[in-house]
Amino acid sequence: MSGGLRLVGPVHGAALLLALAALAGTLWHGLDEPGHALAFGALIALGELTRWGARPDEKEPAPLAAAGALAYALLGQSAGRPTTHGVLQTVTVVVAAGLAGTVPHIARGHGPDRDQLARRILTVGFAALCFQPLYNSGALTALVGEGPGHALFLVLLLLLTALCDAVLAALLRRARHGHPYGPLLRDELRALLGIGSAVCATGAVMALGVAVAGLWALPVFAVPLLLTQVSLRRWAAVRTTNRQTIASLARATEIAGCTPPGHAHRVAALSRAVGLELGLSGPALTVLEHAALMHDIGQLSLVDPVDGGATAPLAPAEQRRIALLGAAVVRQTGVPEAVARIVERQADPYREQPLPARIVRVVNAYDDLAGGRAGGGLGALERLRLGTARDYHPEVVESLARVLARGGVAPAPPG
Repeated sequence: MSGGLRLVGPVHGAALLLALAALAGTLWHGLDEPGHALAFGALIALGELTRWGARPDEKEPAPLAAAGALAYALLGQSAGRPTTHGVLQTVTVVVAAGLAGTVPHIARGHGPDRDQLARRILTVGFAALCFQPLYNSGALTALVGEGPGHALFLVLLLLLTALCDAVLAALLRRARHGHPYGPLLRDELRALLGIGSAVCATGAVMALGVAVAGLWALPVFAVPLLLTQVSLRRWAAVRTTNRQTIASLARATEIAGCTPPGHAHRVAALSRAVGLELGLSGPALTVLEHAALMHDIGQLSLVDPVDGGATAPLAPAEQRRIALLGAAVVRQTGVPEAVARIVERQADPYREQPLPARIVRVVNAYDDLAGGRAGGGLGALERLRLGTARDYHPEVVESLARVLARGGVAPAPPG
């Protein structure tokens, strides 16, 4: 983990140096076209203000700000007249407006995410550096013209910028959390098909619209992205409500005294970390987490409760019966069928299990054997290794060992 964190410092340092160089250059040469700088700065600041209600795990909490920043970086004309703001001024306006838009958040104790801020500075600087010198020198117009070729160039440049941002985001997440890079990159690339594509498309259309119609195009093209952001927030709220419902169901076993306090959430958090370690991402990771939360719900149907709630020491037939009871309960809750199938198959022989069921089985057994004690699971891990010949998949056990060696994970909050 400490080796990975050494990557974060240079990335933040590069972003800081670029921001300082841009500010110094803008102060030295003066502000070109202050009206355009003010209009795009106001749009970016407004986009930052709309981060209210954003979840910490959102890929792009301020899509309007990101689209406005990219549009300013790719702006070559305004109402048919060439612009002259250049690379350094682009970065200066983006940084200043972004910081101005975060002041209300800072006042409420929610400062900007430094990783996201560094990525914004570096990606906008990259886009502006690839576009502004070429356009201002006339080389771009000579190469692709002013019509469809210019629009296609903007789209390709935005795609390249988005890919660079995804690579950088995955590297920073890898440095922070130590998870394998491949699944993290796939997660970031999958986000490009959602809000990422909307941001890139809006950035390109804004730049082209201002080139033809002037600054009046900004509010026209900003409204659709704002509506998209509102829709995404509502969808995220529904998803959060679903998770809270599942978490409440998981707590039912604790309230009934069937399982120890916090067991379901510890298993869910560790299962998610092990799933990332083994290459799961996106929806598959969410299904795994939900199944891990509900893996013990079958104990509510038992006449005689399991001693201590630990199912790992039980006979295979009894484990299988509890798993079938749990799957039946899960299917009555309206949770996706994929979750019920994992709960149902968690007690199968591991060679016949799908990967998520193998993960839930190993992590549940670890928490049962360790008794939920942080740092007290070395003996439990050794017992799992001894059981890899018959009960537990060796690769999953070793993945769990790697997660624990990095310090494990903090359990997800109940809601």
